[in-house]
Amino acid sequence: MLVIHPKDKTTAMLSALYEGLEAQVVDDRRSTKEMGHLLHHVSTQERIMLLGHGSDKGLFYRADDRKEGFDKVIVGHPHAYHLRKHGGNIVAVWCNADQFARAEGLHGLFTGMIVSELNEALLYQVETTQEELDRENVKLARRLRALLDKRIPLSEIPKRMLAMDDVHSPLTTFNYNKFFYF
Repeated sequence: MLVIHPKDKTTAMLSALYEGLEAQVVDDRRSTKEMGHLLHHVSTQERIMLLGHGSDKGLFYRADDRKEGFDKVIVGHPHAYHLRKHGGNIVAVWCNADQFARAEGLHGLFTGMIVSELNEALLYQVETTQEELDRENVKLARRLRALLDKRIPLSEIPKRMLAMDDVHSPLTTFNYNKFFYF
């Protein structure tokens, strides 16, 4: 499995998705060419996980997570060919990964906007606290990992994640509704 998860304290809980598994984890800066080479050489039998912050343009990278903003798109349009070729064995958890997938014709499990920071909660008018964000996003990541470990088909995960929301707060309702399979 190839995991691309740029280091960031606000998405560190996503490491629960691959900890303890045999995986090549890329958490540092790579050039567009280096990333293309990595993606090109992943067997279609292996899963690709793309985790962190992003937009409809792709997965972001930032050198210093104490600063606002991002330095570059680390997986984006130039890599779409390799991702399309990979088929549907992709798990992408970043804000608006679903829009990226639709625009690029990708298949797999993708998230929409996931609230992982208080400023995002304010922007999307999701009532929450830092404590709830920390607690519930760790639970969300662990629940997704449990489904992946049980080898639940990616196509079934969106409805299974919805059923796992045991809090039904504005935050969990917002986030658990943001899993999509294409």
